[in-house]
Amino acid sequence: MSAARTPGTPGRRPRVVARPRRAARLRGHGRDRGQVSIEFLGFLPILLLVALAVVQLGLAAYAVQQAGTGARAAARTASMDRADRESDPQTAGRAAMSGWVADDASITVGGSGGAVRATATVRIPSLVPGVDFGSASRSATMPRPETPGAARLHEGAPGVPVARNAPGAPRR
Repeated sequence: MSAARTPGTPGRRPRVVARPRRAARLRGHGRDRGQVSIEFLGFLPILLLVALAVVQLGLAAYAVQQAGTGARAAARTASMDRADRESDPQTAGRAAMSGWVADDASITVGGSGGAVRATATVRIPSLVPGVDFGSASRSATMPRPETPGAARLHEGAPGVPVARNAPGAPRR
């Protein structure tokens, strides 16, 4: 029997009340020890798979975004006159992408009439070895200037005539 003390009057010793003691195995506290740890260990693989899927989805979305960026940069460069280009469209498209995405990227440029179309295709990286998630492809179309050399025409530049109806020319 264990003893529990109850408050008494001041100056007197507290009275001892006897309570019956139960065995630890009958109380139920000993049987449940570690149950939460076992349940967590059972749920941990599911949590890891969900986290892996979220990171893989983020990588796929990033690859698609980088493909769009590369396609726009390549189309913008290809729409310029050859004399105005600083680099070829494929180099400009790869330079606009992140290095690890641009390494495996392929950029094709074609055009018809007054527009240029560039398509960038990048591989979607995989976190799971042996699983291929394919590739992401994005296209961009940019118009070509109507007047050759229109991008170089600036008002006030010495020796350069001003095109009055050229796109982007200042109005008078």
